[in-house]
Amino acid sequence: MTEHQLTFDQRNHHLTNINSWTADGQWLAYDVRPDGATFASLTIERVNLSGQTEVLYQAKEGAHVGVVTVSPDLPPRYVCIHGPEHPDSQWKYDFHHRRGVIVQHGRAENLDACDITAPFTPGALRGGSHVHVFSPDGTRLSFTYNDHVMHELDPKEDLRSIGVAVPLHAVCPHKQHPREYDGSHFCVLVSQTTSSPQPGSDEIGRAFEEGWIGTEGYLRHNGHRQRWALAFIGETRSQQGEKVCEVFIVDLPETLSDYAQPGDRPLEGTATHLPAPPRGVQQRRLTFTHSRAYPGVVTMPRHWLRCSPDGRHIAFLMKDEGGIVQLWTISPAGGEPHQITHVTSNIQSAFTWHPDGRSIALVQDNSVMLCEIPTGKMKRLTGRTAQAPLADAVVCSPDGQHVAFLRNIDGWQQIFITETAQD
Repeated sequence: MTEHQLTFDQRNHHLTNINSWTADGQWLAYDVRPDGATFASLTIERVNLSGQTEVLYQAKEGAHVGVVTVSPDLPPRYVCIHGPEHPDSQWKYDFHHRRGVIVQHGRAENLDACDITAPFTPGALRGGSHVHVFSPDGTRLSFTYNDHVMHELDPKEDLRSIGVAVPLHAVCPHKQHPREYDGSHFCVLVSQTTSSPQPGSDEIGRAFEEGWIGTEGYLRHNGHRQRWALAFIGETRSQQGEKVCEVFIVDLPETLSDYAQPGDRPLEGTATHLPAPPRGVQQRRLTFTHSRAYPGVVTMPRHWLRCSPDGRHIAFLMKDEGGIVQLWTISPAGGEPHQITHVTSNIQSAFTWHPDGRSIALVQDNSVMLCEIPTGKMKRLTGRTAQAPLADAVVCSPDGQHVAFLRNIDGWQQIFITETAQD
């Protein structure tokens, strides 16, 4: 069991929970926020397997950047959160004041356009996008979202949502406010939320921690292939009114032009409503855990729903009947969840699938492990340590040869790798 430290400088290094590697498995992208709750990194950077580092992009004019992910193709495209330039008391970094940018050759281009003054523009957002993740083929991106217009109306109506950016065409709203800007992609929300979910219903108050379904979607029960879909966590209400997080799925349009077709409500939103999903987009609840002893998908450790490459199994974390956090899967087509692990101590981290689809990398028993699917058998990749690897990111390389993770070393968060093929 061997591991190698790649970063050594006295800064905190942050890996995102997926798509941290370049497609050739040679570089890892990261940011250097002081901590996860303080968005103050001036740069996004990368490090290779020999420990060589490069600055990919440096923010200017008072802005900050972070939470970087990488495209699944070469040459790599990097996408990250970008905070506002020239922040002031009226417009500073916040959930609803940030944007995605795609970085190549040291230059950043806005992913999402912003239009916060009526009439709003279809394809533009009205607030802040976050954790941008390329689809497995690199053509689309998912993100989570918060809305400035609704926040100004009533912060309780600024509901965390899921969005998708597609390369339909650039979006260039008519600028009526100094904080409005153009974007390279057409962006829509695809989740449906309400500030007052009906207890016991499938309505949700928040949508978050999404993941793409399969490299080519999934098969429905009728044998039809649903090419594009996202799984996410939706916050429901039990009959007693308690918040319970469940697994949801949303099927997405087949063609890029379909994203521009409005449904019952405007894609761009109104002064009193969030932007609405395109025509035909429907979300569906997959888990029904309200009656369990420990209901719901756990939110600690924080993790993102991740689907197997073949599109058959959505993995998530939930407590067993004894209160231990275990790894579970469920089919995108529905059915009962399947408990994968039966460990005696909690799963401790976010996770990713090995590209061969036969195992998942995660932290358990203070070690980086490969969990065999479907048996749940654990293979220890790092020795057990007094302090566990950090929960934020355990990311398999595209070639399946390495797993990247984080440790605290002498008070600094550092990037490590371990090999998957070990004696």
